[in-house]
Amino acid sequence: MKKKLSIVNIAQSLNVSKTTVSFILNGRAQEKRISPELVERVLKYVEEVGYKPNSLAKSLRTGKSNIIGLMVEDISNPFFASIARLIEDRAYKNGYKIIYCSTDNDTLKTRELISMFRDRHVDGYIIAPPEGIEDDINSLLKDGMPVVLFDRHLPDVSTDFVEIDNLFSTYNATKHLIQQGYKNIAFVTFASGQTQMQARLQGYYNALNESGYKPVVQEIVFNQNEDLIMGPLTTFLKKNKNLDAVFFGTNHVGTCGLKVINSLGIKVPSDLALVSFDDYDVFKLFSPPVTAIAQPIEAIADSVITVLLNRLNTSSQHISSQSIILKTDFNIRGSSKP
Repeated sequence: MKKKLSIVNIAQSLNVSKTTVSFILNGRAQEKRISPELVERVLKYVEEVGYKPNSLAKSLRTGKSNIIGLMVEDISNPFFASIARLIEDRAYKNGYKIIYCSTDNDTLKTRELISMFRDRHVDGYIIAPPEGIEDDINSLLKDGMPVVLFDRHLPDVSTDFVEIDNLFSTYNATKHLIQQGYKNIAFVTFASGQTQMQARLQGYYNALNESGYKPVVQEIVFNQNEDLIMGPLTTFLKKNKNLDAVFFGTNHVGTCGLKVINSLGIKVPSDLALVSFDDYDVFKLFSPPVTAIAQPIEAIADSVITVLLNRLNTSSQHISSQSIILKTDFNIRGSSKP
């Protein structure tokens, strides 16, 4: 393996000090009154030998890596993938690069990933947090690291966050089903104590309580393996044949639900009306198209990166945390019309 060149090697080859080489490579030659001739000689040699600076060493010297750590639940999920792409584009235009990773809602994995990002000296963090990492994020904040949470927040962590009005969104969608004449409405969701999932569930409860209808809730353990989601869903729908509508709490549950409904031969909406959170192309292609709550992807991404860039580019530790709540769109389609 070819040995990687260092500033020391370059300095020795040119018979100049490593400090002078460092100043030239970091664009401080004029400030340090280094002659243009020497600058040209160093830069020419660097080009000839193909020297590439050690980014980690540079971040230790400058205090900046120009890298942002982005941690989402599942980067393959269309919702998170779309937001990550938009954040990456905006960050790049502002001189930052993004490192992505998926937490899988696993607390231990998230802690290890935060530790990895610390080792890489990232400048800031964007996190869709699982439960149980409050201490880890508070430690980042204590060390002066900017952290922006999105999609959900942690009540015991005082930092910036961006999310949508989950409670009203599910309340409004459930009221729509009730107004269409549906009475036996189930809410199928992942079992979770996360703020966004609890708010969605509460919105559903509020709408049913107002109408005097009995709630029917099925909580499923989150899993990347769809079979472990479709199994409990199949059992639930077979057991509750009196249902006339189902509200899926996430697009992941919703897409699994569509597969189960097809396999059971359930007709939509004559046998069962459908609504899902998180609009998705699959919902538009289903026959009939599925009524869905659409999150404002572009507004979420723009708000998240704007808040973080403001933290990175200003001395803003004294500025109080921002809580940005965005509105959703409710796309009514054939699956919820009698």
